Amino acid sequence: MARKASSRTQLRVLGALILIALVGGIYGWWHLHHWRPERSIYRVQGVEIGVDDGDVDWRAIKAIGADFVYIDASASAFARDPAFTRNLAGARGAKLQVGALHRYDPCQPADRQAANFVTVVPRDPTMLPPAVELDRLADDCPVKVSDAAIQSELTTFLNQVETHTGKPSLLKLTERFEARYHVANTIDRNVWLVRNRFQPDYAGRPWTLWTANDAFSNEASGADLRWVVLQP
Repeated sequence: MARKASSRTQLRVLGALILIALVGGIYGWWHLHHWRPERSIYRVQGVEIGVDDGDVDWRAIKAIGADFVYIDASASAFARDPAFTRNLAGARGAKLQVGALHRYDPCQPADRQAANFVTVVPRDPTMLPPAVELDRLADDCPVKVSDAAIQSELTTFLNQVETHTGKPSLLKLTERFEARYHVANTIDRNVWLVRNRFQPDYAGRPWTLWTANDAFSNEASGADLRWVVLQP
């Protein structure tokens, strides 16, 4: 009897531990998806928006605390975000500061990518500095691209885009791209880093923008948002 009672007690304890773990996991998931850096520290906050975010209620975006938005505009040499024009008009209508972002492709020539971006993005001095997302590596390019060529072509791209916009670009660097090509300390531009919840340090120098939560739950769009803050 004592052995059976002991077994029942162990099962109850195990059940309680499993319940605690489940509750903790659910709370952790909820906290991550609703977490933003403190406004008292990071006074300027915003979002990155693209077609995958669905229909956006721009007034709600502003109401939940966004001061600015970077809108996905183009990618590689030919791809364009089909929601860019609509999102640009909506963000401006909500009186948000607006910038445009290009997803860089190391497999494609820089001048074609720059031409793609400048065709999509208007020349407007009121816009924020252009941003270029650097994430894709050249490992799977059909024609081999050297690390030196990455640096050279990227510089060409930046020069052409900056001639169009009149402003230095932001480098949105992912950790894997920086680990491979080390552009943060070889190309003199402000950097935008990405890491959920914890401040990123992989650029080896201070960041300007930080994607602090890439799955922020909200009432303003049909999908979780990429929440971004400005260095105070």
